[in-house]
Amino acid sequence: MEPLNRRKFIAMGLAAAGTAAIGNIAAPLEGFAAESHLSTTGERAFEFKQDPLPYPYNALEPSIDARTMEIHYSKHHAAYVKNVNEAIKAENLTYKTAEEFFAHASSLSAKVKNNAGGAWNHNFFWASMKPSPSAPSAKLKAAIDKSFGSFDAFKSEFTKAALGQFGSGWAWLVWDKGMLKITGTANQDNPLMDNAAVKGKPLLAIDVWEHAYYLKYQNKRNDYISAFWNVVDWEKAAERMG
Repeated sequence: MEPLNRRKFIAMGLAAAGTAAIGNIAAPLEGFAAESHLSTTGERAFEFKQDPLPYPYNALEPSIDARTMEIHYSKHHAAYVKNVNEAIKAENLTYKTAEEFFAHASSLSAKVKNNAGGAWNHNFFWASMKPSPSAPSAKLKAAIDKSFGSFDAFKSEFTKAALGQFGSGWAWLVWDKGMLKITGTANQDNPLMDNAAVKGKPLLAIDVWEHAYYLKYQNKRNDYISAFWNVVDWEKAAERMG
């Protein structure tokens, strides 16, 4: 999916129908719930699925506004899932898991790679946040202190990576060989891809595409990143670390 420019994004926001959802939505599965289709060779191929949002659109306010959440989830994320599954069928791909896709990212077409990343990254992002504040577990806090010196130093480095990501992309906290690392990826790349500059098991991510924050924060990415810390699900990050 082509990224929206600001005018188109704002127009989409104004046109979005309905008010923010207010009821609870079923919690998502971690990663992906797999679907499949038969390729022309008769093999079952993996398809990406959009996980249900684990909270109402307005649940993360005031940090992330309901209109942005609604457009981000129902328009942008949904389009990535639709586009990648169409490309999987058109290109007759037979990978069985998301991990297989990303292990071959460097050989995928641009349409498959970008949309597969967009589908997976957003499922991961929604599950990285929750309405009620939480704190890192003792194990995760110890790993943060070991890897970065202190929690404040970690936040500073993560913020720097998110702010420094030129254009569209993501900042990630990953677990690799007993250490935590911070990395940024462009567009819809992620640290699971075979051509990632820094690889590892993702624990936390922030989306710094403009569509993630522009309606509320305009060009103030720093304010959006600061607000993100209010809704991080540290319990989920610790669960991912294992």
